[in-house]
Amino acid sequence: MPTSTFALHPIAYVHSTLKHPALAPKQGREAAPNARLAVAQDFVDGLQGLQAGQEVILITWLHQARRDLLKVHPRDNPKAPLAGVFTTRSADRPNPLGLHRVKILRITGRELEVGPLEALDGTPVVDIKPVLAPPADC
Repeated sequence: MPTSTFALHPIAYVHSTLKHPALAPKQGREAAPNARLAVAQDFVDGLQGLQAGQEVILITWLHQARRDLLKVHPRDNPKAPLAGVFTTRSADRPNPLGLHRVKILRITGRELEVGPLEALDGTPVVDIKPVLAPPADC
């Protein structure tokens, strides 16, 4: 299979009280704090239409993750058997993209306060997508 290279450009950075991976919850719903996203000036127009109270999916680049692992102990539990990274939510993976469902708490200029968010301080945000309602027949 041919190998391609892709370039991602951060649209924002996370500002959080979470400074070290060992102190971060595994998922936002596990007591993660609120955080602030500082959106780059070039992307501010893309915020038009977002509202406080709305849920969005943040796609982040987990910049402190290891990219050379294909097997991990789920939830960093050494007693759990090794599993392929594609069966886990581990940050350590070949392309360490994070998916975070958060609520927008406040929008001030080019800053969004969101929460709860388990991403570390300084984490690059590569996209923001709205959470869509499920189809009526689900």
